[in-house]
Amino acid sequence: MTKPSEYHKQGYTCAEALIKSYNEEHETDIPVSIGSGMGVGMTVGSICGAVNAGVVIIGYLKGRNDRLDQNEARNYSRELMNRVRDKYNTEICADLKRSKIGCDEIINFTYDTLNEMCCLEN
Repeated sequence: MTKPSEYHKQGYTCAEALIKSYNEEHETDIPVSIGSGMGVGMTVGSICGAVNAGVVIIGYLKGRNDRLDQNEARNYSRELMNRVRDKYNTEICADLKRSKIGCDEIINFTYDTLNEMCCLEN
């Protein structure tokens, strides 16, 4: 399996890289293109693209298709966000960069966190 930071070095956005690695490791078919507009904090330094992609993957795995279904994805998304905040004190791309947190670090941390979360176990 190729680490998402390696795909990022090849020119994929942080979000595309996360989705691409997840597909490769877990044999899913989440469109990589979903992450194309998320890089550099949705291009304006907002929420980190890797974190956004993590939430997209959670939605793909645990999302609901009917408003009456239990929304499990929200709990997993909250867990991911809390873990990112606990480690870095922010999920905002511009703040991460100001704190000298490199893209490769947050990409790999987010990916590893997704793989640790129970919703992503095979």
